[in-house]
Amino acid sequence: MAVLWGVSFDATPLSGLVVEFLKTARLFHDRGYEVHLDLGYDIKADKGRFFVPYRDEARLLPSWVRLSRIHDLDTVDGYDASLVTEVLQEVVEKGELRLMPEVERIANALCERVLALWESLRVTRVLVENGTLPENIMVTRALQQAIVVYGARHRLGRFVLWRDHDLMWQSEPGSGKYGSPPYPNVPPLLDSVHVRYLALHERAKALTRAWAPHVRHIDVLPNTFPHRAARVGPENASFRADHAIPDTARLIARTTRIIPQKRIDRDIHLVAELARTTDVHLFVAGDTSEDAIEYRRLTALADGLGVADRVVFGGWLAPDTDAIGAPAGGSYSVRDLLAHADLVSFLTSYDYESYGNPIGEAIAAKVPYITSGYESYPTVYGDKGFRAPVLHHDLPTPTFVNEVAQLLNDDTLQSATAEHNHRLGTRHFGRSSAVTLLDRLVLTPMGTRTRMSVILPVYNEAANLPAVLESLYWQRDGDGRLDPELYEIVLVDNNSTDETVALAKRFAADHPDLALHIVHEHEQGVSCARRTGMRFAAERSCGRPAATADADTCATDERFYLVSADADCRLDPMWLSTLLEAMDDSGAAIGVCDYFYREEHFQDRPRLWDAISRTLRCRSVAFSLFGGFPDGKGFAVEREAHDRAGGIEIFYQLENGRFVNHLSDDWDFGIKVAALGGSRVYVPASRVEINPRRVDHALEEVIAGRAYGAHGTIVMRNIRPGADGDSTARVRDLTEEEAHRAWAFSIKDFVPKNLLLPVLLDPGLLATSPVREFFGAPLADALRQRIEEIVDKMRLMDFTPIHAYKTPSFRLYFEFADELFERLRATVGDDIGHPPPLPACLEDIPRERFAEFVAYYCEDRESGEAHDYFGNGGVF
Repeated sequence: MAVLWGVSFDATPLSGLVVEFLKTARLFHDRGYEVHLDLGYDIKADKGRFFVPYRDEARLLPSWVRLSRIHDLDTVDGYDASLVTEVLQEVVEKGELRLMPEVERIANALCERVLALWESLRVTRVLVENGTLPENIMVTRALQQAIVVYGARHRLGRFVLWRDHDLMWQSEPGSGKYGSPPYPNVPPLLDSVHVRYLALHERAKALTRAWAPHVRHIDVLPNTFPHRAARVGPENASFRADHAIPDTARLIARTTRIIPQKRIDRDIHLVAELARTTDVHLFVAGDTSEDAIEYRRLTALADGLGVADRVVFGGWLAPDTDAIGAPAGGSYSVRDLLAHADLVSFLTSYDYESYGNPIGEAIAAKVPYITSGYESYPTVYGDKGFRAPVLHHDLPTPTFVNEVAQLLNDDTLQSATAEHNHRLGTRHFGRSSAVTLLDRLVLTPMGTRTRMSVILPVYNEAANLPAVLESLYWQRDGDGRLDPELYEIVLVDNNSTDETVALAKRFAADHPDLALHIVHEHEQGVSCARRTGMRFAAERSCGRPAATADADTCATDERFYLVSADADCRLDPMWLSTLLEAMDDSGAAIGVCDYFYREEHFQDRPRLWDAISRTLRCRSVAFSLFGGFPDGKGFAVEREAHDRAGGIEIFYQLENGRFVNHLSDDWDFGIKVAALGGSRVYVPASRVEINPRRVDHALEEVIAGRAYGAHGTIVMRNIRPGADGDSTARVRDLTEEEAHRAWAFSIKDFVPKNLLLPVLLDPGLLATSPVREFFGAPLADALRQRIEEIVDKMRLMDFTPIHAYKTPSFRLYFEFADELFERLRATVGDDIGHPPPLPACLEDIPRERFAEFVAYYCEDRESGEAHDYFGNGGVF
């Protein structure tokens, strides 16, 4: 069984953090996860619960939650609440590092206990709530260590969701409690292939990125609420009577912890002012025992203001059962209070709140609210157009009191305000936003035996999709059909307007033995769609039961592969099985397929076919030598290599004054994987037939070197039949002059990318026997020396940023073109010929200054001349 273990750093039996954990955990529970929760009693020192055993806390929680805690923390020598407080005050706040050896010793001991617990539960997912807030850096460090060890041990990928509700800049920032920015003594976020961070809103995400720029995987998961009006019914009709609140009284609800930072004194002052003209009561739902001094102060204040009979401290209420399910006990819930309330109050401190769940709960339940202008209010609610009286002073002013009184006593205004807020809330904080994100990250189940996810980006591919899906369904392995449990299809719809999605759904219904998932990517571009599909599959593959089940019943060392395909290509029946076998046997990070055109399609176009076939012969030689680079039409990447590289990167460029995605995401992704030590294997038996429609319907652009744009802008234009309004394909052969031009662009595109880039990225290849045999020793040595010179001259440290490799590759081409073509003729065939003519601007350059002016030419990015010369990213 899949197991989710969560921990709250709040150290309270029920709080906003715990409620949000339950909302998220319910999504896992609904998909078959066993849910365990550590309330954090043995973590946070200021709550007075260190080592206190659980008693009746379970009655506040749904029955599907199993209360848990890290075992035997009280046996760790020296670990107690006083040390936690001392570390916070000395190490974190003041930067005095005297205690750091003790911190490290205890963190190591805690890590061992965390690992023991996870192993005993067979944990497959972890959800950490607020672990970055440095109240206890020993537990934070222990969790970070345990995540690395456990994730590697069980090959779990990103099995941890680390969500922060309060950060140093959001929780009492002026107190100095956590030191000063950039908080040097707070444990930095762990940039690990096992962790995905979740921020509450975009502002929190931006602040987190500024504090921890090394962390790449941060998503926004807002607190969400089930949007259904709270109603009085048989189950809660006695709520007012049970709390001695008259039926005719106007009721203000406050759901909160009873601590000074929550400023409940403001509510009591407000009630005292309202009571002059209105029969009003205040219900405060919270634990009166958490801070006994504050509770006594508030009750004394109510008595002193003459409203003690109007202020009800009702104790804890169960969370909204619509959000998390019914608690184990039978007590009233927050939703029952909201059903009877006329207003919800949230008059909290300015710098203590990071979200404001009571406001969201009020909006979802169709109850108006009032609030203070706390620091995050504009980001979370105010800037979205919600309507509410907002207090901007320490205590309620006459103007604020009058505004509240008008809302409290005008039923029509109440109804209109609640309706407006409810409508906006459904859009911004509906449960679907969390479901959509978590579905993509973790929740859509993957088969126990699944080894491959085939990612299929689609945009208006109704004409081609049935054939490619059939070819995927009938994949073979030896003499029979490939076991469909070994792979799945992830179809990424990129805003199709035709029957693409309907056809996919129909195919899935007709072929239930092959898993097909449909996900959507709203940002247009095949790069975006491919990235979304790979992320979707990679995240889900981390939770495969086979990766975490008993070692006696499954192989935990099986690798998992993300496989890219194009919806307009045709896949050889042995495509997947040979790719899987080659990846397993070689241990490579990337497997590159063989791409081919079907010759009979060009039987009446011999000149065009000659140019294409020469290109394919060159490619075969280069791929066999260097492993090749991935093409979206067909390649595989091992999931852990995908994660290390950060997945597909989207690069943006300007075209006609607007930003569009760059087309070479697949190529540049391969470079990133290679730069991180990932090897490539060429699998010629894994064959993908290229759809010839680019050649058929964009022939003029192909032979002019503009099939993928111009001036360095490399984009995918729509080359479907009829896309330009003409449904007739202009299928013809090339003239002699056109064939010459087409071949020139094809070979100029090929040489820098396929012969020079591999040795530019890894000059050590030039010392290996196969490569030296291909180039010949003199040329291999000359290339290696020149690469060292160019890298030093250009001060290049890293070729992985997109297109950092183009200028040096172009320069090497010009300087060694004659020698390179000589080797191609010797290896591929005499018909490869000689280098195409130089750009006119280089023809008259003196030989002794040729390399100098080549550099000027290749680096002139403003004109894009070099890109145009080389064909802008591909021809055939």
